[in-house]
Amino acid sequence: MNYFPNLAINKIALELGPFSIHWYAIFIVAGASLGVWLACKEAPRRGLTADDVIDYILWAFPIALIGVRAYYVAFEWGYYSQHPGEIIALWDGGGAIYGGLIAGAIVLFIFSYYRMINPLDLLDISVPGVLIGQAIGRWGNFINQEAYGEAVSKLNYLPSFIREQMFIDGAYRVPTFLYESIGTFTGFLIIMIFRHRLPGLKRGEIFAFYLIWYGLVRFIVEGMRTDSLMLGALRISQIFSALMVIAGIAFILIRRLKKFD
Repeated sequence: MNYFPNLAINKIALELGPFSIHWYAIFIVAGASLGVWLACKEAPRRGLTADDVIDYILWAFPIALIGVRAYYVAFEWGYYSQHPGEIIALWDGGGAIYGGLIAGAIVLFIFSYYRMINPLDLLDISVPGVLIGQAIGRWGNFINQEAYGEAVSKLNYLPSFIREQMFIDGAYRVPTFLYESIGTFTGFLIIMIFRHRLPGLKRGEIFAFYLIWYGLVRFIVEGMRTDSLMLGALRISQIFSALMVIAGIAFILIRRLKKFD
């Protein structure tokens, strides 16, 4: 991929001898750290402790990163089977958030079982952090010049530093990373404002809101992207997004109709 040579931001933030620290990693770690802090603050409201959250994250974060990469590599195996040395190079981009969500959820249910924690409590606690982590993490895609849309003639509605970084392969590109970042940040704000103000919220309904909200945001944004993972003529992330929305709605309806606590 030929980037605009003079204006593109260097994806390496810092070099220390033979070691390089990539902006992508900085955004991922920053988003995760803020998410953990928020979860630790919320945990006592659900009868959990900050140690419960931290212990979960120590297991979930590295496994989720593996899931992010493994999901992407699996659907791009035609390329990676010919370039096996690049399989672990997550820092160069090429990840799928759904792989991380699936891996993190599996760890959460196993962790909850062994700690005798209601998994719905841990899910509700984690959701705001997941949303803010996604909002921040998408800026790693911005630095790596990935997760963008079709070519357009201009992007005058954006600040110059975004316009310049979105000049890829000789044309400006729709900044779908930005749309998803705004969408997830908006979902984060909604939860933070209303989660303790809405009467009668049941366990798991904050998590269900996440399924619906992020499913809708991702379904829309994915339709604009040019780098979607495909299953035949279908965009895999749109399929998964639709299933998330259906699952979230079904969860709320079942809990309300069955009158579960």
